[in-house]
Amino acid sequence: MARRAGADSYPARFRKSAHRARIALRKSGVDYFRGDGSDWIALAGLLLTIPAITCATLFNAVWCSPAALVLPIVAGGLLLRPASLLGLYATAATALIVESLALGPYEDGPARVTPGIVLVVAACGFFGLVLAQFRARVGVPWRRGGTMLFDLRERIRVQSALPRLPQGWHREMALRPAGGQSFSGDFVVAARTNGGRTLEAVLTDVSGKGMDAGSRALLLSGAFGGLLGSLPPHGFLPAANGYLLRQDWDEGFATSIHLVLDLESGDYELLSAGHPPALQLHSGSGQWEEKVAEGPLLGVYDGAQFDAVKGSLAPGDVLMLFTDGLVEASDRDITEGIDRLTGEADRYVATGFEGAAWHLIEACAKDVNDDRALLLLSRKS
Repeated sequence: MARRAGADSYPARFRKSAHRARIALRKSGVDYFRGDGSDWIALAGLLLTIPAITCATLFNAVWCSPAALVLPIVAGGLLLRPASLLGLYATAATALIVESLALGPYEDGPARVTPGIVLVVAACGFFGLVLAQFRARVGVPWRRGGTMLFDLRERIRVQSALPRLPQGWHREMALRPAGGQSFSGDFVVAARTNGGRTLEAVLTDVSGKGMDAGSRALLLSGAFGGLLGSLPPHGFLPAANGYLLRQDWDEGFATSIHLVLDLESGDYELLSAGHPPALQLHSGSGQWEEKVAEGPLLGVYDGAQFDAVKGSLAPGDVLMLFTDGLVEASDRDITEGIDRLTGEADRYVATGFEGAAWHLIEACAKDVNDDRALLLLSRKS
């Protein structure tokens, strides 16, 4: 009974009520910043700042200029919907009129409401309303736009994750977008098929770079991920080619290389669609070999044929797939880029290529203004 009385005491009820209020406030805040909640909280806060600024201006117009009303107007343009924004503008206009009447004509001295201040406040309000109407047409609030971009970036990253390989295999993938952006036109989709015995990996380079290429890469990575493993290996690139042709994009071509690797024997096939050659390191000789598969670009013409090249990874061998941004630049051709890549890769033979993918991009194409991707597979000795 004493324990129950303690649980029902006023302090206990107060703590429970405070906990529920904190949870509700946190949920409403999350919904608001995700764009799912109402904007009345922001509107109420901004409406309260306007009389506060007005009082400060009337108290000391030198330190708090009438132009300070621009601050809630700019914030409202970023946070509010158009209908709420009009109410905020009406309140700001009323405050500006009150300041003008209280401070007197602007000819009487400084710190008055001048025509220039009125024009600045009106211009900020106009541009804020244009932005709010644009967001309303798109259907994405300002605070939700950043979340959507973050989600898109994370989806590309998750879809490019490589599956876990059995004992005796090592895999790495590194991706660096052009210009330090978060979105890239290069992506990888990979899956273990044939009961987990086969690894299928597709490295694709979408035409263009940056945000435009990143949006198309997101769409293609989802489509290619659905095709991978659902078709025989030799049917993947023809199906991907047909998919790109049906999109009818102005800049809709892409290069791609498809690896089909038997994880038990080490035998593999490579099928290419206009992609740079793969590189294989033979541990016995220490020499790099270019594996060139023939095939046209994806999305150029229908009925394209893609011929495979075969190989085998012995214990200690390494296979590298990469995009052209890693080996091509304005001041060098692809042959020089491949020579530089293999020269840098030789430094990681002794370490088993652990952590080599990212460092190879840094060493060979750190400042190249193009998307760069490198997929590395090694069979341990």
